[in-house]
Amino acid sequence: MKKKTVFKCPECKSQKLKSDKKKGETICKKCGFVIEEELIDFSQEWREFSSDQGDSARRVGSPITFTKHDQGLSTRVGTAGDLSKMNPSERRNVFKMRKWQTRISTPIERNLKFALAELKRISSFLDISSVATEEAGMIYRRAAEKGLVRGRSMESVVAGAIYAACRRYGIPRTLDEISNAFPLDKKEIGKTYRFICRQLGIRILPTSPQDYVQRFASELNLKPETVSKAMEIIKKATDMEITSGKGPTGIAAAALYVAALLSGEKKTQREVADVAGVTEVTIRNRYKELLEKLGLEDEIKKARDI
Repeated sequence: MKKKTVFKCPECKSQKLKSDKKKGETICKKCGFVIEEELIDFSQEWREFSSDQGDSARRVGSPITFTKHDQGLSTRVGTAGDLSKMNPSERRNVFKMRKWQTRISTPIERNLKFALAELKRISSFLDISSVATEEAGMIYRRAAEKGLVRGRSMESVVAGAIYAACRRYGIPRTLDEISNAFPLDKKEIGKTYRFICRQLGIRILPTSPQDYVQRFASELNLKPETVSKAMEIIKKATDMEITSGKGPTGIAAAALYVAALLSGEKKTQREVADVAGVTEVTIRNRYKELLEKLGLEDEIKKARDI
């Protein structure tokens, strides 16, 4: 049998110990020496059965977010419930305090307030995930604190931050789509994006055609088998270095067009080009290269004859 471990006080060697769960302490009864201190809450967790109970018992507020200029930590002077209980003179004082609360904010805070509101609007319009939106907010905040916004339009820096976040998290959004959401040229967005990444030391890997396949296939309503064939075609083309120096969206669109022909799904070059945001000429050029260098001419002929 294993011997039972006996705890002793390191000061007086007494074995008379007391555990205080409220304070999270283990105390020696003889000399009062605190042996252990563990701040653990052993009380029952609260439950809320109405909104009033939740407001009174809630221990923390909303989580910190980079999509708000104050990260969600600032407070607002006076609530609607408080104002309803005040007389007119007291309400005027509250409104004055609110006005001064806005006026004493720094230029960076005011810039962040407008820029991050625009960032959330565009992220919602482009259907970008909350994680990527948070990343874009953090990138813009770093750029503003470093003074990179000075001399550039707020919209171009916001667009560059969104594009950088999309690239970092592998979200297939092109410069054309982001420029359509802003009244900006895609060249300006690309220039600002490269400047931000260089100044902030953000390393982002080049985009791959595979990043766009699933999205384009979903918009074209292609079968899973067709998507798998497109992925195989892109992998072979990448191994043979056919894709180097060419736009990833054009390669992805051409691979899907070839895979659709092989699977018997009839999609025109115009349909694929509209979804991918490229021209039909690009689709035709990439299509011919894939057929010639991967030796798919015979398979395409067989698929057309069937």
